Amino acid sequence: MKAVRMVREVWRFREFVVGSIKREFQSRYQRSQFGWLWAVLNPLAMILVYTLIFSEVMVARLPGLDSNYAYSVYLCTGIVTWALFAEILTRSLNIFVDNASLMKKVAFPKVCLPLIVIGSSLLHFAIISALFIVFLWVTGMLPGWVALDAIPLLVVEVALAIGLGILLGTINVFYRDVGQTMGIVLQFWFWLTPIVYVASIIPAPLRRLLEWNPMWPVVQGYQDIFTAGLSPHWPSIAWVGIIALVAMLLGMTAFARLQAEIVDDL
Repeated sequence: MKAVRMVREVWRFREFVVGSIKREFQSRYQRSQFGWLWAVLNPLAMILVYTLIFSEVMVARLPGLDSNYAYSVYLCTGIVTWALFAEILTRSLNIFVDNASLMKKVAFPKVCLPLIVIGSSLLHFAIISALFIVFLWVTGMLPGWVALDAIPLLVVEVALAIGLGILLGTINVFYRDVGQTMGIVLQFWFWLTPIVYVASIIPAPLRRLLEWNPMWPVVQGYQDIFTAGLSPHWPSIAWVGIIALVAMLLGMTAFARLQAEIVDDL
């Protein structure tokens, strides 16, 4: 019943959520001459630079793939995927601190705040993904229908990021060191995930240990789809989905129980 009531409350405040996402998008490029075009130019520059350096200058290759652009696709896939995860998690860490005045002055379902973070992040991710799809089409590496397998991967990734974000964001209200620490943790987490390097170069014992990293199968799933045209390893994704579900339940439970204290402490 609580879940149904929560959905109804969010639906009642849907205009607030959509308006907030729109304002966030506009504020990012406010007073810039090119405006929202920067949302296109920045990821386009990233794709072109990686393609030029790794495909033409360093002539990097992926084992088992003949395409000159395979490593560029592999790298861009991992970086774009990680950027979405890191953005949602990082913004969620300060979701209550940054909206302290709003939470004190305006009566609205607080679950709207994570939805605004998700919506804003996915909007930018959609722009980058559209450019990436065009790049795949131009280079002849568009994977076909298997690309639809990225949708459940995206759901799991977003659920994991927002679940951890809400949980840690709740703790961060009372212990601000959490937000500072996560910046360091994310740097190590990035390099413990096969984004820049190929997993096969890691010694087997260490690889078995690193595979406990929940972002490992998610990133590899995207890379399998867009570099080799293969479906992800679904049992591994299901395991990450369970972790994401547990993180969301813990985060929402912690926030529900500490909501009054959070508002008072801000």
